[in-house]
Amino acid sequence: MNKLQFADYVVFFIYFIAVAAYGYYVYHRKRSATASSKDFFLAEGSLTWWAIGASLIASNISAEHFIGMSGSGFALGLAISTYEWMAAATLLIVAVVLIPIYLRNKIYTMPQFLAKRYNDKVSTVMAVFWLLVYVFVNLTSIIYLGALAITSISTLPFAWCIAGLSVFAVLVTLGGMKVIGYTDVVQVLVLIVGGLITTGLALSLLSEKFGYDGNIFKGLWVLRKEAPSHFHMIFDKSNPYYKDLPGLSVLIGGMWINNLAYWGCNQYITQRALGADLKTARSGIIFAAFLKLLVPVIAVLPGIVMFVLHKNGMFQQEMVDASGTVKPDHAYPTLMNLLPPGLKGVAFAALTAAIVASLAGKANSISTIFSLDIYKKFFHKDAGEKQLVRAGKWAVIVSMLIAAIVTPALRSLDQAYQFIQEYVGFISPGVLAIFLLGFFWKRTTAAAALTGTLLTIPVSAVLKFLPVWTYGAFPDFPFLDRMSITFVLIVIVMICISLLQPKTVARPVIEIDRSMFRTTPGFIVAVVIIIGILTALYTVFW
Repeated sequence: MNKLQFADYVVFFIYFIAVAAYGYYVYHRKRSATASSKDFFLAEGSLTWWAIGASLIASNISAEHFIGMSGSGFALGLAISTYEWMAAATLLIVAVVLIPIYLRNKIYTMPQFLAKRYNDKVSTVMAVFWLLVYVFVNLTSIIYLGALAITSISTLPFAWCIAGLSVFAVLVTLGGMKVIGYTDVVQVLVLIVGGLITTGLALSLLSEKFGYDGNIFKGLWVLRKEAPSHFHMIFDKSNPYYKDLPGLSVLIGGMWINNLAYWGCNQYITQRALGADLKTARSGIIFAAFLKLLVPVIAVLPGIVMFVLHKNGMFQQEMVDASGTVKPDHAYPTLMNLLPPGLKGVAFAALTAAIVASLAGKANSISTIFSLDIYKKFFHKDAGEKQLVRAGKWAVIVSMLIAAIVTPALRSLDQAYQFIQEYVGFISPGVLAIFLLGFFWKRTTAAAALTGTLLTIPVSAVLKFLPVWTYGAFPDFPFLDRMSITFVLIVIVMICISLLQPKTVARPVIEIDRSMFRTTPGFIVAVVIIIGILTALYTVFW
C-alpha cells in the first residue's frame, strides 16, 4: 500500500525531533562562535574524527544512492558499486596526499586554493562553475529523487515533498557546519540502519519466493543463481551497458578522474576536513572509506533483488510507467512499500536523513563559496564576520529556492544516478588537471589554468554530441572514457602554454614537503585492510 501508517509517522516524528533537538543543542553549545565565518562554514577545530567521517558519508549518500543506485543495480547489477568501492580507494589518496597540502597551506575553499596558486580570475571562473553545478545538477537531482521516493510511499503531492525537503534542509544548514557535522552522525546511523532493514526485507522476500522460508543467506544464494550477469564488476564491449561502465576504465581510467575530482577537489566534500588538524582529518577520512565499502549492501543489492523478482513475474505494474516502459528507478520505492508499519517509517526516516544531510552539505558549500569567493571579493570587500555569515545564510535560502523551482524538469529521467555522474563529469577533468598541475608542477601558469578551466565544458560537450552531429562518423565514447580524453587533452594544453612562458617569471607556489605525507602505523594498517577488501571484492566479482 502506497501509504504511511500511524506507526510510520510516529517513527518519523521521533527521528525529526531527535535531529532537530540535537542540532539545536549543538548550535547553542557555543553560541558566540556563530559570529565567526570560519566556524559557520568549517566548524573550525570542533568536529571529531567520527563526526568528519560520518558527515562525509551523510553528505555523499542521498536519494541518488537509495533510488538512483538501486535503479542502476536493477539495470546494470553489482558493477555500479565501482563508484563506491573505487571511492574508498580514492579516499586513501586524499587522506595521504591532498588533505595535508590543504591544511599546511591554510586552504578553506577550493576557489581560495586557485586564487593562491594561480590568480583571482581562475578562482572566480571555477567558483561560478561550481555554484552552477551544485545548484542546477546536485541540489535539483537530490530533491527530485527524494520527492519521487516520498510520493511513492505516501499520499503527499510531489510539490509538497519538494517544499518539505527544501525547508528541512535549509533549517539544518542555517546552523552552520558544526550543526551539519554532528547531526550527520545521527543521519548516518539512521540511514544505515534503515538501509540494512530494507535490504534484509528484500532478501527475505526473495528467499520466500523461491521456497526458502525467508532465510536471508539463502536469498543471497538465490540472487547469485538467478542473476549471474548482474555480478560482474568489469563489463566487456558485448554488454549493453558497456557505455555506462566501460571495462577497465573503471579501474585505471576515467573513474579515477571522476573520484579524485569529487573527493579531493570538491568544496562539498573537503570542507568537512578543512577545519580539523591533520590527524583528526585523516582518521575521519579513513572512517568514511570503511563506510563506503558498506554502501552497495544498502543501495545496490535491493535493486538486484528487484530485478530477479520482476524477472520472475512480480511487480509488473509497479516497475513500469504510464507508457509501459520499465523504470529502474522505481525499484527502491516499490520495495519500501512492502515494509510493515513502523519499519516503513524507519526506511522513510533513513531516506529523508540521506536527502536532508546531502542537501545541507551542498547548500553549506554553496554558501561558503558564494560568501568567501564571490560576495567578499566583488560585492563587499570590507565585509565583517557577521556580514559574511549573513550572506552565506541568504545564499542557502536562494539556492534552495532556485533548485526547488527547477526540480520538476527532471521527471523524464530513467537512471538519475547516471545523469548526475555524466553531467558533473563535464567539469571534473578540467578541475583535476588544474589542481594536480598546481600541486606538483611549479611551472604551471595562471594562463594555462584559465585555459584548462574554460576548455573543460566545451571539450566534454563536443566529445558527447559530436557523434550525433556527424551522424555516427565520430566515435561515441563512453562518458568515463570521454573524461579521460578530456583530462589528457587539457593537461597537454596546460603544459604547452606553461612552457611558452619564461622560467624567470615568478609564480606563486603551494608549500609542500615530505614530512606532510608521513602516516602513523595505525593508519597504515587501516589502509592495508581497505586495499585487501577491495582486492578480494574485485577478484571474486570480476
